[in-house]
Amino acid sequence: MTAVLFILVLLGALCSPGHTMSQEEKSKLRNQVVEMFDHAYQNYMDHAYPADELMPLTCRGRVRGLEPSRGDVDDALGMFSLTLIDTLDTLVLLNKTTEFEAAVRRVLKDVRLDNDIVVSVFETNIRVLGGLLGGHSMAVMLKEGGQNMQWYQDELLHMAKDLGLRLLPAFNTSSGLPYPRVNLKYGVRGPETRTGTETDTCTACAGTIILEFAALSRFTGDPVFEAHARRALDFLWEKRQRNSNLVGTTINIHSGEWVRRDSGVGAGIDSYYEYLLKAYVLLGDDQFLQRFNIHYASIMKYISQPPLLLDVHIHKPLLPARTWMDALLAFFPGLQVLKGDIRPAIETHEMLYQVTKKHNFLPEAFTTDFRVHWAQHPLRPEFAESTYFLYKATGDPYYLEAGRTILDNLNRFARVPCGFAAMKDVRTGSHEDRMDSFFLAEMFKYLFLLFADAEDLVFDVEDYVFTTEAHLLPLSLSTAPHSSSIPSNKTSEEELDDSNFDWTCPNTRLLFPDPAFPRNLRDPIRSAVDKSCPRPVPNREPGMGRPPLRAQDFMANNPEHLELLRRMGVSLIHLKDGRVQLVQHATQAVSAVAAEDGVRFMQEMMELSSQQQKEQLPPRAIQIVSHPFFGRVVLTAGPAQFGTDLSKSSTGVRGFVTVAEPYSGCSEITNKEYVQGHIALLQRGQCMFAEKARNIQKAGAIGGIVIDDNEGSSSDTAPLFQMAGDGRNTEDVTLPILFLFHKEGNILLESLKEYREVEVLLSDKARDRGVVVPEAEEGRETEATTPTSFEPVSQSQMSTLELEELAPEEVTPSQEEVGAIEEETSPAEEVASPEEEASPTEEEEADVAQLGEERDSEEGEEPDRDTDSSSQSVDQLLADWQEDLEAFKQMEKDEL
Repeated sequence: MTAVLFILVLLGALCSPGHTMSQEEKSKLRNQVVEMFDHAYQNYMDHAYPADELMPLTCRGRVRGLEPSRGDVDDALGMFSLTLIDTLDTLVLLNKTTEFEAAVRRVLKDVRLDNDIVVSVFETNIRVLGGLLGGHSMAVMLKEGGQNMQWYQDELLHMAKDLGLRLLPAFNTSSGLPYPRVNLKYGVRGPETRTGTETDTCTACAGTIILEFAALSRFTGDPVFEAHARRALDFLWEKRQRNSNLVGTTINIHSGEWVRRDSGVGAGIDSYYEYLLKAYVLLGDDQFLQRFNIHYASIMKYISQPPLLLDVHIHKPLLPARTWMDALLAFFPGLQVLKGDIRPAIETHEMLYQVTKKHNFLPEAFTTDFRVHWAQHPLRPEFAESTYFLYKATGDPYYLEAGRTILDNLNRFARVPCGFAAMKDVRTGSHEDRMDSFFLAEMFKYLFLLFADAEDLVFDVEDYVFTTEAHLLPLSLSTAPHSSSIPSNKTSEEELDDSNFDWTCPNTRLLFPDPAFPRNLRDPIRSAVDKSCPRPVPNREPGMGRPPLRAQDFMANNPEHLELLRRMGVSLIHLKDGRVQLVQHATQAVSAVAAEDGVRFMQEMMELSSQQQKEQLPPRAIQIVSHPFFGRVVLTAGPAQFGTDLSKSSTGVRGFVTVAEPYSGCSEITNKEYVQGHIALLQRGQCMFAEKARNIQKAGAIGGIVIDDNEGSSSDTAPLFQMAGDGRNTEDVTLPILFLFHKEGNILLESLKEYREVEVLLSDKARDRGVVVPEAEEGRETEATTPTSFEPVSQSQMSTLELEELAPEEVTPSQEEVGAIEEETSPAEEVASPEEEASPTEEEEADVAQLGEERDSEEGEEPDRDTDSSSQSVDQLLADWQEDLEAFKQMEKDEL
């Protein structure tokens, strides 16, 4: 844990009742929120508008079709200036009425909604339709105040109705559940729509419509929108599992069959529950509250294991569905506050807060022992949302300090010159070129309200309900005229349990007769998180005997090993992309005994994978700290199994970089006078990593960075790995050495060409951005493990296994029928360090950096580094550094 985190823990300890935050401090933090919003918003307007989103690392707009596809997450983009629309009511809340008026005029002048583009119904509803309705609500409120928006004639509402009509074709199903996507111009039917073939949608996608559609109906007097939203909710209610009263995560929109039967309160379901309760608040219909209470009782019975919230199977709710939690469930304590169930809200929030303090941000997913499961963090606002609601309910200044922590971490780790960048890996502090619209729509609303007093607001927020995107809809809509033709489908009396209503909206003061009560709930949870430790790795069960070759000893370039494989019927197939595939044909073995040995070898690969995938070694960080970067560019690097262990270094290793000669580093360094006292840049290939390290150490280098010679490789799309030794004792290597893929390495090389003197910090994670001198860190425990990432498949006559770079002691089995490991010819170069990460679907909007295993090569020609014809600028190289992963579509089907 860093010294900074230790300070934050002390701050938390001081935040007990009785230690109030002064008005001066609150005012300072409130002003800081406004300044941070201005930084993000102005950079979007200056560098991205009219594009949908800002790419803060490359200071440009993200235009769908012009950037590499990110999968389902791009379905939120519709060429309709998403971030500006999503930010409209935030401008008013932050008392920026002049900017709001200018923004509305821009939207009316520039935004088109008839684009021939396929978008997510869910995302377009909550972000764009919700943004237009929230903007309309603010415009009406300001106009009625008599000072601003006097020219406004419901133009945003007209746009909202236009968009609502464009979303309606998605609801043309027999069930009433909407298609997940719609073409804004052509709908869902016909070849020109390029959609309408989907059969499944997530529960939240179909159940998070009612607030926006009902508001649209009541603002316009057209009941069709509310009718469709109610029909979808009615269908989901009817399809709940009647014994557990839980819903699954994914449902077939035609048959109503549950496709994924796991149930929780996180991704895929979250806002369905939120909208049932908030629909009651906004519309005053008891039916929504009744349904919510029945669901809530089941959530607290089966899913809630305070302070954890763990998914279960809807048909067997006592059976856990997984042992990790995703970041989207951080909204739930806030919903529990709205429900009036404060105690579990405090407990779950405290668990989330402690996880946040361990990792600076809430990882996209984390295990039950609070370790990182998915390392990315796209600047999600749900934790800030729950922090605000708990402060409103308790008045406990502890939550003001939690808000201060959020602000500090955003400024220290996510702030970049052109906005705020999502975290690619919370462990290293590396960035993604991404700033989602919800960051402006939600994060700054909740943080501003947390530190604001009533006199700081231009209107009373108690007169509004927050949508899931934090858009403001007036409670007066409950009395607005609406058609009686809307079907009610009232729940039968026997299905309702009136005792559920006992918990609805109690006076929170009655729950806290002792002002220390919230603290007493938090302390045991803080202790539990602090004392959490890595789970033990299960021992491998003994086999029936040892084959002549052990999987952990296998080296792809060892002729003896290859001959042993041949005798066992195992062959290596060299793939075009540089990988090799292991295939076992029992019939090709020299004997029945050898065939059995081959089967055992493949099985041992699987066991090795199962064991070692639990032993994760996080990647390292290379932070460019010199002008003009000042620590704001962080490159994800692979660690080494030898040399200085950066995870045990309090400050890392800092120095100027220089290119070693020869560039391969495979012989005595000829430019010692330049390498001495510097961090040497080397090219992968021609010899072992340890040999490169010894050569630059002999020349007086203080560190080394090996850059991949495979053009186009990137940590965004290729697995990272841990560089292993050369089979000899490597204790003589005492300097740190890290590995960069080609794209990240090119950023460093081009920076060196452009600025001549480039200083970097090698460390286990990024230090404060913009700080010239890195802050000291406390030593922390790390696992000295060498995980693997592939798995062979045994068949009656044949087993197949692909490898991504075979390590000397280890091979990397994948969990698919065919795994992958890139081929290498050096005996002991790299050992994989995979993450157990998967990629989210559109409702999670997350990215993934999966780790695998690679090896250096003893052979190959040394390319001339000066003959690169591209000579791209640093900005262009940064622009290429994008997430381009196909795994987005897999999470809904596989992991989550």
